[in-house]
Order: sequence, then structure tokens, then C-alpha cells
Amino acid sequence: MLEVEEIIEQLEGLNYEEALAYWIASEREEAKFYRQLAERARNLGLPESLVKTFEKLSRDSENHVKELTKEFWASFGREPFTNIPPLEVLPVLTKLERADQVREVIETAMESELIAMNAYKLLAEKVDDERLKKLYLRLADVERGHYEALKREYKKLGD
Repeated sequence: MLEVEEIIEQLEGLNYEEALAYWIASEREEAKFYRQLAERARNLGLPESLVKTFEKLSRDSENHVKELTKEFWASFGREPFTNIPPLEVLPVLTKLERADQVREVIETAMESELIAMNAYKLLAEKVDDERLKKLYLRLADVERGHYEALKREYKKLGD
């Protein structure tokens, strides 16, 4: 698995088309990741609000995939493709084997979202192309929203 810095380096060299394809692939992976987390949380009998949050994050990502793929097809007339791994999906699923591990899993997912958000902000600062800058700022905002949703659930666990 590539390090975050290596992925950022690869993303720096992308044009708008390549960056959009990357975002689509990342959102697809993120949808799958949160869907699996929701299923695992439900099977472990974790709070329903946590399950619902994971399901919502998965649906949000699926909706982004549909919206962005439509935009990609309209702009480039083909199926998007990238081989750069997503920043925001870390292998935390295997950590959620017992209900007492839920705090660690949410902390790791929150950290993953923060890493992605900060990486996209950094990329937005580095690129000259205004379209690409806006794309990276949108990505950062999406990841911030995911982080905030996870943070709310994390705080509920403390109650």
C-alpha cells in the first residue's frame, strides 16, 4: 500500500480529467467501505445511530459516484479509470471484530477522513488550474463532512 505522501505526489501531476476519474474511484471504494462498516456494526449490535451514519456515508459516496460519472461521461465520453489508490479508505474493517473496538475504528476512520481533507486542501493550493483547484476544494469539503458525521457518533459513544 502506498504512503499518503506518495499518493499526494501522484495526484499533483494529474490533469482535471485524471483527477475526476480518481475522485470517482475513491468515492466508489469509500461507499463499499462504509457499507461494510455498517453491516459489521449491525452484526455486533452497536448503536443504531452508528449503523445509520455508516449507511448514510455509503449512500452519500454512491450518489457522488453517480453525479461525477455523469459529469465525466458528458465531458470525456468514456468510462473513468485510475490506478491511484484512494487516500480516505484505510484497512480498518478488520479492526472491528468486537463491539469494544468501535471507538478505535471510528478514531481511525476520522483520522483517515482528516488526512484526505488536508491532502486535498494542500493539492488545491499547489495547482494552477482553477478547475482542478475547485475540484480538490470540493473533495476536501466532502471529506470534512464525513469527518464531522463520524465525530458526532464518536461523541455519542462517550455519553
